[in-house]
Amino acid sequence: MASGVEELLDMLFEMIDEAKNAPLSSDKCIVERDRALDLIDDIRSQFPMELTEARKMMARRAEMEAEAKRKADSIVRAADERAKQMLAADTIALQARQRANDMMRQAEERSRELKRSANEYCEDALRRTEEAVSEAYNEIKQSRSRFRAAAAATAGGAPAGRGAAPQPGASGGSPRSVYDADRD
Repeated sequence: MASGVEELLDMLFEMIDEAKNAPLSSDKCIVERDRALDLIDDIRSQFPMELTEARKMMARRAEMEAEAKRKADSIVRAADERAKQMLAADTIALQARQRANDMMRQAEERSRELKRSANEYCEDALRRTEEAVSEAYNEIKQSRSRFRAAAAATAGGAPAGRGAAPQPGASGGSPRSVYDADRD
């Protein structure tokens, strides 16, 4: 007995192909009825099994296609997610670079401001020092003038000027009794 529908159909085909022609007809033949009917019954009985197998194969094929589609969708989703992560990472890196540039610009600005402030402070401190030194110098000059005038008044009435010779014996016998800054 044949195992599949195709084999049974092949056997039926061979039987008809090898059958003797009917008398006075080239398109009709004489077939052994019982044998032909047995083959047709076998085909009918095999059909449900073949159809069941075909349906199982179609279902399995559909499952495989669905699984392949799920895997493909999963791969696409993963690729999309990875692309989003990479884009987010690029965005974060860009933001970090921008933030770093902003920080550098602010630091440079702050540095320039500090230098300017330091220069202004130094300039102001030097100006005040110069004014204080100038005032002190003027005070010293005035004090010297007063001292000379006072010294001249106590030494005999003549003002001690430049080039005036000290008087020996005056004020304790010291040869130089009045301080003269020009001589020092």
